[in-house]
Amino acid sequence: MSLLRKGLPSRSAVSAPSHQAPRPQYGLIGLGLLGAGWLYAQLPTPQGLLLLLGIGLGFSLFHARFGFSSAFRQLLSVGQGRALQAHMLLLGVTATLFALLFALGQGLGGQPLSGYLAPIGPGLLLGAFLFGVGMQLAGGCASGTLYATGSGSLLGLVALVSFMGGSVLGAWNLEFWTTGPGAIGALPPISLAEHLGLWGALAVTLALVGGLALLAEWIIRKRQPPPLSQPRGSQGWARVLRGTWPLWVAALVLAVLNAAVLYVSGRPWGVTYGLTLWGSQAVEALGLAQPAFWGFWNGESPLERSPLGHPTALTNLGILLGALLSAAAAGVFGKNPRLGWKALLAAVLGGLLMGYGARLAYGCNIGAYIGGVASFSLHGWVWLVMALLGTGAGLRLRPWFGLSNPRPTDSVC
Repeated sequence: MSLLRKGLPSRSAVSAPSHQAPRPQYGLIGLGLLGAGWLYAQLPTPQGLLLLLGIGLGFSLFHARFGFSSAFRQLLSVGQGRALQAHMLLLGVTATLFALLFALGQGLGGQPLSGYLAPIGPGLLLGAFLFGVGMQLAGGCASGTLYATGSGSLLGLVALVSFMGGSVLGAWNLEFWTTGPGAIGALPPISLAEHLGLWGALAVTLALVGGLALLAEWIIRKRQPPPLSQPRGSQGWARVLRGTWPLWVAALVLAVLNAAVLYVSGRPWGVTYGLTLWGSQAVEALGLAQPAFWGFWNGESPLERSPLGHPTALTNLGILLGALLSAAAAGVFGKNPRLGWKALLAAVLGGLLMGYGARLAYGCNIGAYIGGVASFSLHGWVWLVMALLGTGAGLRLRPWFGLSNPRPTDSVC
């Protein structure tokens, strides 16, 4: 059972008919807007824009229930590939927008633009695999734990704190995987754009995402999986604020927002660095470790940095705020069902595995998978393959923690 099933209402629950829908939580909406406005006023324009973009990301993720762990789980369990096709749409549009921006050559204020490139080695392979296992146990990925937490989910909060702990552990021994014995056999970053040119790389990327979308369609027709839960209830403009968005709409919106993050910050949307920053600051403030001595921090104390001093930290905070505002508008903030100790244990273990794996694999589903593929880096595709393998292992572990997997007789969401 996922974060959406145990920590957040389902797609259909949020989209229930208006006469059954919970009333908006106006007090929370007011507090969220005041907090967001106050923070925006304290930040320089580029940082303020990143906060607003993060709010848009959180708003979109919540209303579409746009998941990565659920998409992989549906595909491997019952052959339902609609959510994976939404991933391919997200990848194709994001890569196209990135190519246009890279061709432009500069972002806001004339700053240079760069994508996410990473080497391919044992750390990437192991890290992506562990991430795949972890997101099935935790019931959500990196962005999923953020918007679940922002929506008032206790399970999401447990997974998010554990994710930060795992990312701190990954930062602590990252040198083993980058320059030590764990880096043996690693290949340097491989950029399709360098080998094929920008437009050649885009053409290959679009061909790959199109091929995978067709493969998903073939799997769907062959296995005849249960349908995805269809959005219902609020219509028109009310659906934007209180209903559930179609996955294809969310894919387009997320692609545009990701490109906007690239234009404003000079780098694509990411999640895990901000969580590693917050986690490292916490362990140093508590006197548990001295991260400045870790190679990841290169002699600098994390406490010397502002908690919002990195683009990923700003967008992470924005996602929390965007999900809070969305959940409050839908009247479902903090609506937590009773949680068993097995589900909480799975969230802890899954969060630790995701955090550690993301640090080894140079990112999560957002930075390594979406950001890597859209930056025309081969490591993004390798991440996808290893995360799918990890998902298969995670599906076998879920029943040990009382978590269900989709069945052919179910509708899936």
